[in-house]
Amino acid sequence: MDFAATKALFALPEGITYLDGNSLGPLPRTAAARVARTIEAEWGAQLITAWNGAGWMAQPRRLGDRIGRLIGAEPGSVVVGDTLSLKVYQALAAALDLRPERKVILSDSGNFPTDLYMAEGLIRSRGGTHRLVTVAPEDVAGAIGAETAVVMLTEVDYRTGRKHDMAAITARAHDAGALVIWDLAHSAGALPVDLAGAGADFAAGCTYKYLNGGPGAPAFIYVAPRHADRIAPALSGWLGHAAPFDFAPTYRPGAGIERMRVGTPAVLQSAALEAALDIWEGVDMGALRARSIALSERFIAGVEAACPGLGLASPRDPEARGSQVSFRFSEGYAAMQALIARGVIGDFRAPDIMRFGITPLYLGEADIDRAVAVLADVITRDLWKDPAYQTRAAVT
Repeated sequence: MDFAATKALFALPEGITYLDGNSLGPLPRTAAARVARTIEAEWGAQLITAWNGAGWMAQPRRLGDRIGRLIGAEPGSVVVGDTLSLKVYQALAAALDLRPERKVILSDSGNFPTDLYMAEGLIRSRGGTHRLVTVAPEDVAGAIGAETAVVMLTEVDYRTGRKHDMAAITARAHDAGALVIWDLAHSAGALPVDLAGAGADFAAGCTYKYLNGGPGAPAFIYVAPRHADRIAPALSGWLGHAAPFDFAPTYRPGAGIERMRVGTPAVLQSAALEAALDIWEGVDMGALRARSIALSERFIAGVEAACPGLGLASPRDPEARGSQVSFRFSEGYAAMQALIARGVIGDFRAPDIMRFGITPLYLGEADIDRAVAVLADVITRDLWKDPAYQTRAAVT
């Protein structure tokens, strides 16, 4: 792959080295024009007729199939819409209904908090008849038992980049009679995913990180075809109805993945996502993964040589981590602010994690080397001690 060519497809600010695509991907150069076209030529010129004439109503399925190619999903098994939190809730509620005799939701202590919050809320709404059990990530497989209804995991840990073995855990869960939900927030667009090959039951993810769909871009949900016509959606919105424009007084679920639609699509955000997905049409995920590992190894070696006081929080084995590298530093927040002030953007996660997204579509060796050099300067000269970097902003 020509990664210099893919870098040219993004509008990256001059003088900025961007290592935060694991939190928000940069702007694709064609996105502004694509959104403008939606506003002017579709909304402006066609008004409400654009729901049919511009294909707005079919957009969630169309985008879902394009994302499905990147995550190893069967055609027609992914739909786009709403937020990741809502899609996790939908998947979990549907999975619990398929295992009514079992009462344990199993997750790990490294899971993203919103997934756990969704589980807690769902348990309360069901009268507290279920239990959420969290164990250390390495203990998940051994904790799956006869009471486990659902194993709910984020494939790549948002703090450390630690990667679960999707195929092995899914097989272990199925052997025990449980179902599995995979959160792909830090997987989709970061590494090869094979939902169908692994036998996954459900998955959900966001599109504003590695997929570069923009802030507020819609989420996606995957339901294995073997389950799609059996589930009864807990969020039975009008666009998940079999005939939404019949305006029937009672709900009748649509066919397959259509029933996981809820409300009106976010058309403008979806237009930006569509532009981003055009870039992905030419991406070989195997080549992307190899490049990600090479850049990550270069970054780790450089940081450890220049900043021995930082501790690697990510797995040492590149096959055991996603496309990010995290280091521990007691003053990580202030150090990250000092980095950002010098044009190297990563982010911070409490209590002491400095995160760096390794995104080959727009990062190369020169970017990695510059990031290492600036980080070394910040740490060795104690530049993070400047009071300007000590006050925490709302978003870290």
